[in-house]
Amino acid sequence: MTLLNTLPAGDMPAPRPAPVDPLFLSAPRVSAFLGQQGLTNASGFFFERDERLFLVTSRHVVIDEATGHLPDRLEIELHLDLSDLTRSTGFSMLLYQNGRAVWRQGRDSGGSIDVAVLELDRRQLPANAVIRAYTPSHLVRDLSEVAVDASLLVVGFPLGFHDAVHHLPVLRHAVVASPYGIRFQGKGFFLTDARTHRGTSGAPVVLRHPAPQGETAALPWKLLGVHSSRMDMGNRDLVQDESLGLNCVWYADILLKLTEAPTSKAPA
Repeated sequence: MTLLNTLPAGDMPAPRPAPVDPLFLSAPRVSAFLGQQGLTNASGFFFERDERLFLVTSRHVVIDEATGHLPDRLEIELHLDLSDLTRSTGFSMLLYQNGRAVWRQGRDSGGSIDVAVLELDRRQLPANAVIRAYTPSHLVRDLSEVAVDASLLVVGFPLGFHDAVHHLPVLRHAVVASPYGIRFQGKGFFLTDARTHRGTSGAPVVLRHPAPQGETAALPWKLLGVHSSRMDMGNRDLVQDESLGLNCVWYADILLKLTEAPTSKAPA
């Protein structure tokens, strides 16, 4: 018979925290407010360039004239302890200063781009905030890196759903549905085939990095684009025809323009 040593319950060592892929720490939940009134939930992610930190989300999250969505601030959720993911805090960001919008948005030859960036003041962030950010090194440089059968992930908060205890997003699988590198119908996005919902707007669409090194070692994922919205047929029979299940994803290289240094000419 084997004898087992036992310990009083009070002497039991605390379980070690399970390792979490840094992908989950790159995408905070985004909430839009008008004053103290909560409006909508969305997704977003961190992008770092030249030691400046940005929150990236969809442009229609910060303003959507067509639906009368006019928030004056966003709030994101930040982790405070990598070993205890239940510890978090809200961080609020004003969308206007002295009557002027503080976010950046852009246009190209195809028209407006549904991407917006807000710079975060690092001095105001909690000293122990746990943040994993994409950088220009995470962008796709060679279109051949994205094969037609590549398996992508969308990291976000569909309908606001998430792990409310550990404050983590959820992942949805996606595949490239239009040739990557080609502007679908002349617009600055490509299509994915994925199951998405409201609240996923602003989510990063990523691909596993095959050989991470340098800045990509801490976050070993390629950033392909920013999920915007679902695409559907306007003449679809709502009774007989299922939704297409296709989504618009804006190419991530727009971030290079939107995060240029202030001394450079700012986007519209």
